[in-house]
Amino acid sequence: MPDERNLLLGRLRGERRHVLAQLEGLSEEQLRSPVLPSGWTPLGLVRHLTFSDERYWFETVMAGGDLDYWPEGDNADWLVGPDEPAEAVLAAYRGAAAASDALIEATELDAPPRHPEYWWESAGLSFPDLRSVLVHVLVETAVHAGQLDAARELIDGRQYIVL
Repeated sequence: MPDERNLLLGRLRGERRHVLAQLEGLSEEQLRSPVLPSGWTPLGLVRHLTFSDERYWFETVMAGGDLDYWPEGDNADWLVGPDEPAEAVLAAYRGAAAASDALIEATELDAPPRHPEYWWESAGLSFPDLRSVLVHVLVETAVHAGQLDAARELIDGRQYIVL
């Protein structure tokens, strides 16, 4: 039976694979075109996962790093410039995930965040340790993977898993 860290990390890695699998075979135009009325694009969702989930929660919150990587502007973590190659966005996600994995593997699950946020308490949120952050990112990634499932089905009819 896997230990708790390996179980959680394994599930997170599975959801990351799910996200990337939903983008395989899409053209540049499909990656950059909004499908739902909210206007996000599949490539923009990956950018969001890179900044708002992987880098923010692990690099900033858990490791205490600065937010100097954060893109400027409203919803900038969802935006991909027209001249930015799709593969660069995907590579950034893979790189951020690898850095997160290294931190998760080297940190005790009970370790507290080095950079807790002032707004958590007022929002009714609690992230006392790596375990709670890991579960949060796992859920966020799974939710976004499901959004990509719907977008992909609308784009070309491809379904990820249908029972």
